[in-house]
Amino acid sequence: MRLENSLALLTKGYAWMPDLRRARGRYAARTRLGGLPAIAIQGPEAARFLYDERHVHRAHAIPEPVQGTLFGKGAVHTLDGEAHRVRKAMFVSVLMDGDRIADLVEQACADWDAAARGWQDRPQVVLFEESAQVIAGAVTRWAGVPVEQDEVPALTRDLLAMVDGFATGGPRHWRARRARGRRQRQLAHLVQRVRAGEVRAPAGSALAVVAAHRDADGQPLDPRVAAVELLNVIRPTTAVAWFTTFSGHALARWPEYRPRLAAADPAFAEAWAHEVRRFYPFAPFIGGRAPRRLEFRGQTIPRHSMVLLDLFGQNHDPDLWEDPYAFRPERFLGRGIGEFELVPQGGGDPRTNHRCPGEQLTVALLAALAPRLARLPLDIPADQDLTISLRRIPARPASGVVLRPAALWRPAAVVPTS
Repeated sequence: MRLENSLALLTKGYAWMPDLRRARGRYAARTRLGGLPAIAIQGPEAARFLYDERHVHRAHAIPEPVQGTLFGKGAVHTLDGEAHRVRKAMFVSVLMDGDRIADLVEQACADWDAAARGWQDRPQVVLFEESAQVIAGAVTRWAGVPVEQDEVPALTRDLLAMVDGFATGGPRHWRARRARGRRQRQLAHLVQRVRAGEVRAPAGSALAVVAAHRDADGQPLDPRVAAVELLNVIRPTTAVAWFTTFSGHALARWPEYRPRLAAADPAFAEAWAHEVRRFYPFAPFIGGRAPRRLEFRGQTIPRHSMVLLDLFGQNHDPDLWEDPYAFRPERFLGRGIGEFELVPQGGGDPRTNHRCPGEQLTVALLAALAPRLARLPLDIPADQDLTISLRRIPARPASGVVLRPAALWRPAAVVPTS
């Protein structure tokens, strides 16, 4: 019988699953997590196995603490089969429409440019906080949810809290629960007002689509579940702030890329977005439960056990990525990406399975904002803590990446990451 590994996960963070697999078998290793038997797997074959609904179901697989903070109870992430396909189609119509993505990117870029003009007049700004406010304000308005500018800071804090507290206990976790409760109540009331004709939702907006959606049973979403799904548009888009902050960290570590990124060549900007998502730690793993006894690479998977795909390990697998711990955006220039290969936001077809439907939006947004970051007349001073602890989930640079006007500081050596 394998020992419970929840404590090891909390203490080792992103390194837990790669270490486990190295110790017990490279691509598949048995363990226990959350009181359940589990198998940790990695690689394109493993990703294909996980995303096959014959092998892995999501119902009853996501722990309550994660539902209560990150995804919300009743979310699309917890559905299988026809119920999942019908609900997923709602997200696809909002998040994978090219014109809608372009509209959001345009709004976010305009908001970034406006905010950046003010950053130049301040002694310093924290990139994580400022980029999050830009993105949160832009995506909320784009989603059709009315928000005044003076409400954006509080909204941003709540959205970030939901992401920051899903994989921990203590104050971060309870902040996340309180934030989710506040925003779900607010959005549930808004959905009710839209349905009653008291508020007009812009045509094609996430608010309009979610309010009008009917599930596989033909019924409209309960207002609370509708609020959950609206947050599942707004929250993960705001989480792109983690990637903009990692972009700032990369520019500090490898400043030779700054002129090339600033030039805003679309191909290089997209390659940068892919490499930031591959190289830096965000989601450690994803999983589901086996509906019956299965086998993977000679390992027996008991019925109802957890199947966990090691995202962080796969994104740093030397069999997939040459010199995987080197930051090299050019590795994605002129290179096709298999749908089960690069998995920072899951694998497979985002239109039909559990891969994040907002991945295309994430790449487009990051590819637009990162060159703007590189062009800022601000520098990243060395007198800050740029370390990234792999024990903290989700990880981010300790300082949030401080930016200062170039005239106010003297360049020095960059603090390396841990």
